[in-house]
Amino acid sequence: MSWKKYIGPGPLVAAAFIGPGTVTVCTLAGVNFGFDLLWALGLSIVATIVLQEMAARIGLLAQKGLASVISDTIHIGVVRYFSISLVMLAVVIGNAAYEAGNISGGAMGAELIVLLPDLNIGQFKMKLLNLVIGAIALLLLMLGSFKTISKYLTVLVILMSLAFITNAIVLGPNWSDLMAGFVPKISTENIITIVALIGTTVVPYNLFLHSSLVSQKWNTLSDLKYIRFDTIISVVLGGIVSMAIVVTAAMGNAIDVNSAADLAVGLEGLLGVFAKYFMAFGLFAAGVTSAITAPLAGALVVSGCFGWSMDIKSKPMRLSIIFILGLGLIFSSLGIKPVQLITWAQVANGILLPLLSAYILWIVNKKSVMKNHVNSMFLNIVGGIIWLITLILGSWSIYKVLF
Repeated sequence: MSWKKYIGPGPLVAAAFIGPGTVTVCTLAGVNFGFDLLWALGLSIVATIVLQEMAARIGLLAQKGLASVISDTIHIGVVRYFSISLVMLAVVIGNAAYEAGNISGGAMGAELIVLLPDLNIGQFKMKLLNLVIGAIALLLLMLGSFKTISKYLTVLVILMSLAFITNAIVLGPNWSDLMAGFVPKISTENIITIVALIGTTVVPYNLFLHSSLVSQKWNTLSDLKYIRFDTIISVVLGGIVSMAIVVTAAMGNAIDVNSAADLAVGLEGLLGVFAKYFMAFGLFAAGVTSAITAPLAGALVVSGCFGWSMDIKSKPMRLSIIFILGLGLIFSSLGIKPVQLITWAQVANGILLPLLSAYILWIVNKKSVMKNHVNSMFLNIVGGIIWLITLILGSWSIYKVLF
């Protein structure tokens, strides 16, 4: 059997959550709390594997994306329109906010090496680097196929992953301190960071992206083993990279983080003058990879909800991609500090997660869609626990922000 059968949209899923959000939030977690929040990433990896497998299984059995399945399955008028509107709002607006973080994060990295002037467009002041990253993402989306995009992203993600993992190993953390980080610790001080860590790993739009791409690559039940292999390997690799960033930040010299230069400070002890180049590459690569996947996922959701063509070169897909990418550029030009913008995008993801995962848990138990491949009792219990944990943490973070 060809090894290519084992490689599907997993690298795209990994590229989506190893973005500037992951680099920034994991760095903040390491700087502010040391190894204490490694447990939150461990929980996130398990939750991501469970939810992505369910979303992928739905895509294989239904042979369509999650958004299309929700649209086709809910027949009651008010409930149907409410659900579709909720999904559209959550994913499209959420993706635009996430895209703003991707673009800002990529530009933040590039600024360590290249400085370009700002552009004044009416009331907006837009960084030229933001436009450059947006243009690169748009070009790859307009000219490429899923296969081509996957190849570019796989190379970038592997290079970035090796860089962060090697860095963490060379630093030589104390293993007993490291293991202590996997004991859950929750307080009013770290709750926002915990939700952001979950939001940057269990990316809600990835569930829609994954189901759509699985339905386009695989079409028989015998392919389920390839889907699971592809999902587990990609998510675990992404999780290890996230943990490596936390370890690197925890052992670095940074005290406060407001820019890419502050992120690079933590690496100076190990990499010296090369620290800024390492961080510049890491953030730029993370920004470009995620800037591609966010509009792509949003466009798949829009097309799926309305029953339009999901071919990447179709007019509805291209217009949706341009709209979401353009909205992301506008959001990134509102004068919000990139680190704040990125962190709050992850918090928004963490809050949206229980809402969208509830739909997945409902659909994956419907025999009319899943036939004999509905969830087992064990998977329902695990999925229910994950849903409850994300609901409690998301609610707590909303309370903390409002009060």
